[in-house]
Amino acid sequence: MDFAFDARTEELRAKLLAFMDEYVYPAEEIEHEQRARLASPWDTPAIVEELKAEARRQGLWNLFLPDSEYGAGLTNLQYAPLAEITGRSPHIAPTALNCAAPDTGNMEVLTQFGSEEQKKQWLQPLLAGGIRSAFAMTEPEVASSDATNIRTRIDRDGDDYVVNGRKWYISGAMNPRCEIFIVMGKTDPDGDDIRRQQSMILVPRDTPGVEIRRAMQVYGYEDHSHGGHAEVVFTDARVPAANLIGEEGGGFAIAQARLGPGRIHHCMRLIGMAERAIELMCRRAVAREAFGKAIAQQGVVQNWIADARVTVEQLRLLVLKTAWLMDTVGNKGAHTEIQAIKIATPRAVVDILDKAVQVHGAGGVSQDFPLAELWASARTLKLADGPDEVHQRSLARRELKRHL
Repeated sequence: MDFAFDARTEELRAKLLAFMDEYVYPAEEIEHEQRARLASPWDTPAIVEELKAEARRQGLWNLFLPDSEYGAGLTNLQYAPLAEITGRSPHIAPTALNCAAPDTGNMEVLTQFGSEEQKKQWLQPLLAGGIRSAFAMTEPEVASSDATNIRTRIDRDGDDYVVNGRKWYISGAMNPRCEIFIVMGKTDPDGDDIRRQQSMILVPRDTPGVEIRRAMQVYGYEDHSHGGHAEVVFTDARVPAANLIGEEGGGFAIAQARLGPGRIHHCMRLIGMAERAIELMCRRAVAREAFGKAIAQQGVVQNWIADARVTVEQLRLLVLKTAWLMDTVGNKGAHTEIQAIKIATPRAVVDILDKAVQVHGAGGVSQDFPLAELWASARTLKLADGPDEVHQRSLARRELKRHL
């Protein structure tokens, strides 16, 4: 077995590591200062636009998209270590590289399922980083862990579709540059096949009947990196029939195709978050004294650091294996591993971040360190793209089938 990265990956890793050191880490404090002075907290600070321009100049752009016609043409295995690096500064780096959710998943959907006109109108501006987008799937009135529960209606009316429904935690919707929603709803609510009742449709933000009702917080934080999370209401929002993505009844399958890569991207970045937490924990432990000796000499702290290192190495190997399987046998063939990393990675990284917070004492929960915000982000990923329990249920059923 060869665990080395190929030449292209090593070249991009070197460029990205240098980009992080020279541009991203110094920009973190500047970004916070600039955002505090913005008229709206959802506007994009100037420093982020500067980072985007520099990343594009260096060829560190759209690295997530394996289709070389639109993106960098990297495999999942090549992209994995790069996404990990961006996870060390998840609120800036992915956006700087045009690799931030939900735009990544939306671009993947348009690349795979969009019409030529949809690609021209929406995919090209997204690839250029000129606009942002949102993905409207989750609903507050149903258990959205079961996507077939969705109540939003997408009804055909002549040459149009009319959308009615209420969504929440719609990533990207608060950003003023968000110009397009991909909305999932039911076109055939009484259909015999429960997985053929749903469809996806493109709804421009300025469509009459689209209301951004409020911003949704995450553990008290406003997630600016993803363009915020919003409650959105669609009331008789009318769009052309040509805005349907794929075919009627194809929404569930498109969602599954979208969420597979999204799950592995999240897990890749989570490993980077864990690496940053370990680094901060070690620096704090050697710099602070308690009861007459450095915190780093306390056995319990040493155990936390050692356990964190072991956990990260295990997770990284599993994520890389999953990426390799996705490249070689496809998302369906890698289904077990995708679910495994989705269960294991957020759970473990939340624990590592929690230990890092503990080592920092009061500073760990303050705004002076990134740990509290990283913890909130990681904890959210135990819910995003399907709660842990749904993946555990599916994974257990697959294992049990072998013995029936």
